Amino acid sequence: MITIEVFMRAVDLCATFVFALSGAVAAVNRRLDIFGILVLAFVAGNFGGISRDLLIGAVPPAALTDGRYLLVSVLAGLATFLWYAGIDKLRNPVLLFDAAGLALFAVVGAQKAIEFGLNPIMSALLGMLTGIGGGMMRDVLLTEIPSVLRSDLYAVAALAGASVVVIGDLVGLPYGVSAVSGAVLCFGLRFMAIRHGWHLPIAHLSAHARVKRDASRDREPSP
Repeated sequence: MITIEVFMRAVDLCATFVFALSGAVAAVNRRLDIFGILVLAFVAGNFGGISRDLLIGAVPPAALTDGRYLLVSVLAGLATFLWYAGIDKLRNPVLLFDAAGLALFAVVGAQKAIEFGLNPIMSALLGMLTGIGGGMMRDVLLTEIPSVLRSDLYAVAALAGASVVVIGDLVGLPYGVSAVSGAVLCFGLRFMAIRHGWHLPIAHLSAHARVKRDASRDREPSP
C-alpha cells in the first residue's frame, strides 16, 4: 500500500518536472544558452520547495539531498532545449500542466508545513509559497515583474488549494480527500482564470497620473 510520504514525494516530483518545463521554456524564449536553460529549469522547479523547507526547518532541503529533483529538472531542461518547437506548439497544454503543477505543489506544501507543526494560517501561506516561489525566482532572474503579481488568480488559486488542505486537517478529513479537493479547487480556479481572463481588481490611473508616469519613464536612463 502506498504511504502518504511516498504519495507526497511522487506528487512533488511530478510538479517539479512541470514547473521546470515552464522555466526552461522561458529561458529559451529569452535566448539563454543550454546552461542557462538548465539553471532556470532547476530554479523554477525547486525554489518554492527549497524556500518552504528552509522556513520550516526541514534542512537540508529535499531538493538538495534527493538527486531525483535535480534529475527531473535536467530532463525537463534538455527536453525543452532539444524539442522546443514541439513544446512551444503545446502552449495551451503547458499552461494547463502549469496549473496542475501549481495545484500539486500547493497541497503538498501545506501538508508538509502541517506535519512540521505550523499553525493553520502559516501552513496555508507556506503551501502558497511552495506553488509560486519557483515562478517568482524565475522571473526575477529574467529581470521581469513576477507573473504571480500580475497573472490571473495565480497566487489566489494556490492559497485556496492550500487552505482546503489545512481546513481538512482541522476537521479530521483523511489527507487524500483534502489533498484531492484542494488540488481540484486550485486547478479549477486557475483553469477558469486562463480560459475567461479572471483576475483581481487593478488600480486605474487617471489620465493625469498616466501622463506623469510615462514622463518619468522617459526620463529614466537607458540601460
